[in-house]
Amino acid sequence: MWWQDAVIYQIYPRSFQDSDGDGIGDLRGIERRLDHLAWLGVEALWLSPIYPSPMYDMGYDVADYKGVDPVFGTLDDFDRLVAAARERGLRVLLDLVPCHTSIEHPWFGENPDWYIWRDEPNNWLSAFGGSAWSSLNGHWYLHSFYPEQPDLDWRNPDVIAAMQDVLAFWMDRGAAGYRVDAIDRLLKDPELRDDPPASEAFGLPVSDEEAKLALTNSRNAPDTPAALARIREAVGDGVLIGEVYLPSAKWQPYLEQLDRAFAFELLHAPWEAAGLRRAIEATTSRPGAAWVLSNHDFGRLVTRFGAENARSAALVLLTLPGPAFLYQGDEIGLADGPGGEHVYDRAGRDRFRHPMQWDPSPTGGFTTGEAWLPLVDPQSTNVEAQRDDPRSTLSLVRDLVTLRKLLGDGLELLDAAQGVLAYRRGDHTVAVNTTAEDRPAPTGGHVVLETRPGALRGRTLGAHSGVITMGL
Repeated sequence: MWWQDAVIYQIYPRSFQDSDGDGIGDLRGIERRLDHLAWLGVEALWLSPIYPSPMYDMGYDVADYKGVDPVFGTLDDFDRLVAAARERGLRVLLDLVPCHTSIEHPWFGENPDWYIWRDEPNNWLSAFGGSAWSSLNGHWYLHSFYPEQPDLDWRNPDVIAAMQDVLAFWMDRGAAGYRVDAIDRLLKDPELRDDPPASEAFGLPVSDEEAKLALTNSRNAPDTPAALARIREAVGDGVLIGEVYLPSAKWQPYLEQLDRAFAFELLHAPWEAAGLRRAIEATTSRPGAAWVLSNHDFGRLVTRFGAENARSAALVLLTLPGPAFLYQGDEIGLADGPGGEHVYDRAGRDRFRHPMQWDPSPTGGFTTGEAWLPLVDPQSTNVEAQRDDPRSTLSLVRDLVTLRKLLGDGLELLDAAQGVLAYRRGDHTVAVNTTAEDRPAPTGGHVVLETRPGALRGRTLGAHSGVITMGL
């Protein structure tokens, strides 16, 4: 299948390219920049939600699953984008948000039985804090996220039929598949029983309040695979990549229908060799990983791992076996914006979503107007300045995307010096020094790629450096 080792480029539509000067990115802007993706060598692009939405959760509160929000364009613009992408050998993936809608979706008023209600709240928690229940007309509706995002009841056959119709609608328009949002929330305990107290750690970061509960009734119900099968039925052989917020040991029921699941153990691993190795070892002990190290929810490589480690982080992301998701801007080393804004996103994620920087102008080539969020540092970080520089982050990422296709099958983790992560892909060895000091390299051999010139000197791997070699 095309996606098995593909690099899929995540586009946050508001922040990629504005075509009409209103300061907000749109579908025509994305079409204008497709040559960048083709030059980079990626196989596909994933669009964060483009559907009509009141934007209480920046598009993850969908008010119409079969439309395009006017801020992004029209259905005709989407069709043009798909056709233009195909001309360049690129596929388009959409963001499927199946677990909840906007409270402003017509379904909520017209078909209240399509949602989950209770006469009184239980102890389930919202992902954003507080109770997962809100009162309306004397009853309580479930919202696993914000109160403006009521949860759908996927045990109702009418919900399944409506969502299958949605899935087929976009597949018929040329979508190649979906990244499936928060899919571990699809089905809950049918009796809506309290979450029992936790008897063990969840295995991924959760809030302090969530950590006190087992979270076994509010999500991840045993009959989830049956609902996923109905999604697969509608999508056919389109790719389904699940945002399954569970440790990889609990993926199997999801992978009966999904093609891959995001490897959150690696995304949350600290930038130190032992932690990275543990995460990779756990996640590759069974098939199914899709790799991601940054996105619109978790921040960019430069900020999360430090500017000195960002290039090595890109090397790890793009040399592991399985599909890899590259967030827009990481290919040029774009950093997060000012910390913790709540201008648009109540959870403080604005800082991960500042516009793409194409040139050194004050608006970075993103817009002719005033950008919806300010540019970060276009004079020092932009595509134009890096494209023809063989030592730039952009050139490194492009080389990694090209080299990725030549790596062998499988993965063998190697013993290495303290602070060094090393693994073998066929005839290639990947080694990353996560420390601030030189370390012994696990192998010598012919240098195929370095994150900086002179990273490997004989059998010494420089600080904050990564290398790919062939041979011994």
